[in-house]
Amino acid sequence: MKLNDAVRDFWEKEPCGTGQTIVGSTASGTREWYEAIEEYRYQMEPFIHSIAQFTRQHGKMLLEVGVGAGTDHLQWARAGAICHGVDLTAAAIETTRRRLELYGQRSGLKHIDAETLPYPDATFDVVYSWGVIHHSERPEAIITEIYRVLKPGGRFIGMMYGRHSVVTLKLWFRHALLRARPWRSFSDVIWHHMESVGTKAYTRNELAHMMSAFRDVELIPTICHYDRIWLPRWLTQFFPDSWGWYIGFRITK
Repeated sequence: MKLNDAVRDFWEKEPCGTGQTIVGSTASGTREWYEAIEEYRYQMEPFIHSIAQFTRQHGKMLLEVGVGAGTDHLQWARAGAICHGVDLTAAAIETTRRRLELYGQRSGLKHIDAETLPYPDATFDVVYSWGVIHHSERPEAIITEIYRVLKPGGRFIGMMYGRHSVVTLKLWFRHALLRARPWRSFSDVIWHHMESVGTKAYTRNELAHMMSAFRDVELIPTICHYDRIWLPRWLTQFFPDSWGWYIGFRITK
């Protein structure tokens, strides 16, 4: 099985952020279900708003790569962006489509692999992708496509996982050290034990190199809930953002 097929199968079962621990017994697809998903997402990741800056993109052509449950996509639509979105899974496209309909919003949604985007060169003012590209078999191919479909001066905004992070260290401790396999690399542990198989995480230098075709690269490492969980608060309050699992970015073509 190709890696992207395995990734697709994993996320078809449950679009990101829609697990039972989040939605409880709320009926799927209802307004209450979507609002539970939204409340949890922004409670756990409040910095999404400051990085994405949804309200600054009114009237802009926007593409989201990996729409998931449609939570951020709804914010772009509410802000007045002209929205388009792609996802590897039919489940995410349908979940996002229903969400937008429920709130009276629209988007051009496509069920495709983002390693080849079906849009002409220089189509979009903004391309957004939060926590998605690192699951792909060929992340570099997606970034090349994003560069192609962005207009000159357009912005690429989003987040990818950081390898030199507290989350990585906890994963390595659990799946390597405690299993008497300390020779396992951080990358190997992340590949096999973080969400779908094949997940990757990067250093800031690696991300800067991946984005080197762009004119300006702003990387924003951020300590998140997943770095802090299961650790005492008196300790985690001293963690610098440079140890964060999330590396946000705002990049200009």
